[in-house]
Amino acid sequence: QVQLVESGGGLVQAGGSLRLACAASGRTFSNYIMGWFRQAPGKEHEFVAAIRWSDGSTYYADSVKGRFTISRDNVKNTLYLQMNSLKPEDTAAYYCAAGTGDLLLAMRRAARYGYWGQGTQVTVSS
Repeated sequence: QVQLVESGGGLVQAGGSLRLACAASGRTFSNYIMGWFRQAPGKEHEFVAAIRWSDGSTYYADSVKGRFTISRDNVKNTLYLQMNSLKPEDTAAYYCAAGTGDLLLAMRRAARYGYWGQGTQVTVSS
């Protein structure tokens, strides 16, 4: 049974940093692409970043490129999202997800992911 458990959310001032973690268990993720999505109240899931677990290749949404970094720890089976230079518009619930696919570009769609965590709230004050 696949489990994805996020942690690390919280309240931070604009310009600050947070690191989210997603502990993954239940199977080997070497053939998976892991993604981070966020959802603000009243809005749909928004793609943030994705990483291919096997080789570490990454893909980012334009809105976070240069500010956020996605990474994974193969030993700890944990996915990370380092968020720097946070803005009030980054405020949302952040979710990690696991899916399969060939192209990182194609993994911008939430429907490509079969497993989701419960989410962690990030609030950025101005």
